[in-house]
Amino acid sequence: MAPTPDGPPALRLDGVTRVFRAGGRVIRAVDGVDARVERGSITGLVGPDGAGKTTLMRLVTGLLRADSGRIEVLGLDIGRDVAAIQGRIGYMPQRFGLYEDLTVRENLDLYADLQDVPKSERAARYGDLLHMTGLGPFTGRFAGRLSGGMKQKLGLACTLIRAPDLLFLDEPTVGVDPVSRRELWAIIDRLTGASGMTVLISTSYLDEAERCGTVLLMHEGKLVGADSPAAFTAPLAGRSYRIAAAGLGKRRLHERLDGAPGIIDATIQGAYVRVVTDSAGLPPLPTLLPDLDGVAADPVPPRFEDAFVARLRQERPALPAPPAAPSPDGAARDGEIIVVRDVTRLFGSFTAVDRIGFSVGRGEIFGLLGANGAGKSTTFRMLCGLLPPSGGTLTVAGYDLRHAAAAARGRIGYMAQKFSLYVDLSVMDNLRFFSSAYRLTGARRRQRIAWALEEFDLETVADAACRDLSLGYKQRLALAAALMHEPDILFLDEPTSGVDPLARRDFWRRINRLAETGVTVLVTTHFMEEAEYCDRLVIMAQGRILATGTPEDLRDRFRSAQMPDPTMEDAFIALLETAPAGTA
Repeated sequence: MAPTPDGPPALRLDGVTRVFRAGGRVIRAVDGVDARVERGSITGLVGPDGAGKTTLMRLVTGLLRADSGRIEVLGLDIGRDVAAIQGRIGYMPQRFGLYEDLTVRENLDLYADLQDVPKSERAARYGDLLHMTGLGPFTGRFAGRLSGGMKQKLGLACTLIRAPDLLFLDEPTVGVDPVSRRELWAIIDRLTGASGMTVLISTSYLDEAERCGTVLLMHEGKLVGADSPAAFTAPLAGRSYRIAAAGLGKRRLHERLDGAPGIIDATIQGAYVRVVTDSAGLPPLPTLLPDLDGVAADPVPPRFEDAFVARLRQERPALPAPPAAPSPDGAARDGEIIVVRDVTRLFGSFTAVDRIGFSVGRGEIFGLLGANGAGKSTTFRMLCGLLPPSGGTLTVAGYDLRHAAAAARGRIGYMAQKFSLYVDLSVMDNLRFFSSAYRLTGARRRQRIAWALEEFDLETVADAACRDLSLGYKQRLALAAALMHEPDILFLDEPTSGVDPLARRDFWRRINRLAETGVTVLVTTHFMEEAEYCDRLVIMAQGRILATGTPEDLRDRFRSAQMPDPTMEDAFIALLETAPAGTA
């Protein structure tokens, strides 16, 4: 259904400002924003971490009051008619707002009670929502036992108990797999197409922004652009290329091109490095890569992400990423540093991991991928020595985890999905705590803390409480904490979940450098473009391994006349769809 221009817009903001004060600092989270969201449209809200997206969402839903400016929702002034507005809108926050100790049905009942849905109307409404989300068979399951994708869909169903005229979704696809993301977007398209519902969705996945009719781009509280994705992308014509160099690995090629003169963005895609230039045309290859033969470059269509990065690189240059200097010693200097053989993990009668096996070489970036509930987190926890296997053998850095888990953990750095930071402590206090936890003392402890502050550009926020940091800064601090003791192996569990593309690029520049110095990296991710940075990966479903290989190998399995250049996400979804019954 096309947006309807007649009448007032679904949402109008005029000069909206909201200021916070934290630790003596004044933060203009939303700064003089003027914007419109037309009825019947899907509008994307994007921007780097700390841009003000979530604050804006809370302002337009009436959860925060603006310091100045005017907000109209569905033609009503939110300053005077907030109760009437909240009766006509739906809002799904980042954490879904579920009660994990209630069942699916009990969560629906609770939200129906909160929204005064008559009992006579509930059965039909529940039926529609459960059918739309595919949750019909799971009404008796506790929400806490649902996969991430199922929680996401239950959160949306609860938000839609009373069909809203205007739906606000704040980062709804963070931490869920590509299949669940695709299913959510199918639901959104159905809602807007069938009922003309208006949707404002904030997202850190810029491929999702391309599905929106209009995109609002925020930076440091200001609205710096509002247009269609195509209009944002048009100025990037003739500025995106993919480059390959015979005899040079993709990580080395990426390092050579990232930040080279005339190049404002470089990302790994398969055997290529995709670059965006600062102006039309590619700098001469002998200038870019003067000492290499067999270099080939081809133009590729620009993406909305290119426009996002090009716009914001002017404001936030890439951080320097000097190589770390790990000092591995003892076992497993060469060859396989992680070995998994016939490993099983049971929880009662439930088999979470079913006889899996793989190995990881020193200095390798190895990916562990799968849909929500595939067994990745369980495998990860076993490899970190946090959970014993029910069967099989796990060897990490030469140590059998059944007998020497504590010794193995001394060789491991671990960065959890939620970063595992102490939010009430300052940045400096977190670094002191983690250095002590890794048994660093005296001059060595002081040297590593100084290294972390300088290496990760944390000096300016050293005294800030961790809870006041943007996701990008929290990510840097969490990685610094994981590297304090210079581990041989780095475990990364959804390390860039929810952070913006600029922070994601800075993060992977550091990880590539670490791998080049010999640190082994094991990573789980739902962001398929990150899988391109892996040397090899496995894809799991229902506790079993479906496929193992390089990203190029897995994409080649699904290359066809209908799909001549499949993305990693295409390959991932196709693999799950073609898996034998009982494994996906």
